Amino acid sequence: MTRLILATRNPGKITELHAILADAGLSHELVGADAYPDIPDVKETGVTFAENALLKAHALAQATGLPAVADDSGLCVDVLGGAPGIFSARWSGTHGDDTANLELLLAQLSDIAEEHRAAHFACAAALALPDGTERVVEGRLRGTLRHAPAGTNGFGYDPILQPDGETRTCAQLSPEEKNAISHRGKAFRALVPVVRELLA
Repeated sequence: MTRLILATRNPGKITELHAILADAGLSHELVGADAYPDIPDVKETGVTFAENALLKAHALAQATGLPAVADDSGLCVDVLGGAPGIFSARWSGTHGDDTANLELLLAQLSDIAEEHRAAHFACAAALALPDGTERVVEGRLRGTLRHAPAGTNGFGYDPILQPDGETRTCAQLSPEEKNAISHRGKAFRALVPVVRELLA
């Protein structure tokens, strides 16, 4: 069985990718970065989601000698030219302060009319092998930004993105509902044929 390492310390992400691989009939052993505690975190110096995902995947593959998967994602607002984009997690200046990021974005969009509040979550997922082979796939979840947060599930900008065709925000969906349509779920599912091709 091929061991595959996912560049995350988030058990939820590992569970999600494991379920997607299992559904596709792939029985690879999947572990997170916690399995290799001596590996340093990789600086995300890329200017696109794909570049950041590849940076992390290559660094893990080189450090462990194993095939590695990494993803990078964020919110892209049409009227802001795709921002916050790769800066989504630190839009307010502090990395990972979801509340501050959300409040700043809502303030910036406060006078933007409903018809101009289109946005999407984007995710790039990369697979890198120790020999330098690489593949990147992407997934998107399109929607509209609400004027105020709603819902307590999820994290980040989930409380303000209402997916197209939905009356609820991402944070009002159950984890199962969200995984079925999410940008990361789509990217991970797009990775299945790549895993099958490179790790058969």
